[in-house]
Amino acid sequence: MAVHFKQVAIIGVGLIGGSLGMILRRKTLADHVVGVGRRVENLKTAVALGAIDRYVADPQEGVRGADLVVLATPVDTYERHLREWAHCLAPGAIVSDVGSVKGTLVERSEAIIPAGVHFVGAHPIAGKEKTGVAAGSDQLFKGARCILTPTTRTDPAALDRVRQLWEEAGSIVLLMDPHLHDQILGAVSHLPHVAAFALMNALAELRDQQVPALDLAGHSGGGLRDTTRIAASSPEMWRDIFLWNRDNVVSYIDRYARALEELKQLIKAEDAAGIEKLLERAKGERDKLTSSSPSHS
Repeated sequence: MAVHFKQVAIIGVGLIGGSLGMILRRKTLADHVVGVGRRVENLKTAVALGAIDRYVADPQEGVRGADLVVLATPVDTYERHLREWAHCLAPGAIVSDVGSVKGTLVERSEAIIPAGVHFVGAHPIAGKEKTGVAAGSDQLFKGARCILTPTTRTDPAALDRVRQLWEEAGSIVLLMDPHLHDQILGAVSHLPHVAAFALMNALAELRDQQVPALDLAGHSGGGLRDTTRIAASSPEMWRDIFLWNRDNVVSYIDRYARALEELKQLIKAEDAAGIEKLLERAKGERDKLTSSSPSHS
């Protein structure tokens, strides 16, 4: 029998939270889904799209009576949210999230929630550059990986229920230590976003300061669009991800800068063989990535 909740509260009904709400309602995995958020128009859209049954502005009202609360707001808000309403939850309730950073964030969340309430960290790797519930879909998580990050404090039954929920959503569920999660995602997700944001800013500066005739929209082909697609992602969300995974991200930027410098020096020295060797290695790694990885960002 599929996992079932009496009442689910989704804090932040955007792309991820809204898509999860659609799944909960359309697969009848919850009797009632309540949305909590700041923007009334977005919440009205969520009701119209079938992502939630109703919405409230007061988080304490929204979570009261919930046996599952999903944090789908920027990760920097988690602590504030939990301090505001965690005491309203009944023993046995589960708090989970969809954030791209775990590590310290999971530890702090576990420390804040009251005894008898269970926190289970989750990260569905199924985002896209579009945000808001209007971009949501009950197919968003199908075939995507979802990483759960239990600790020694995680309740096994709560972990199992969250695992079943994401499996019902169509995800491939993996379990991972929260800090290892941040090391790995820092490399395969956070650093690529750094590169995309930085590349767009570099190109804008080239246009504004060096090549006035450079029309980024008119002159670019698929290569630029493919390389920088994720630079259209939410600045608010990614600001918080970079800061919460700061040590890993800074270390990886240093590594990326060294790789750029190495290629720069080979080009400067007109070292054709050296350049080709670097590019061949990169192509080989990219070919392996294409053959084994799902298409979610």
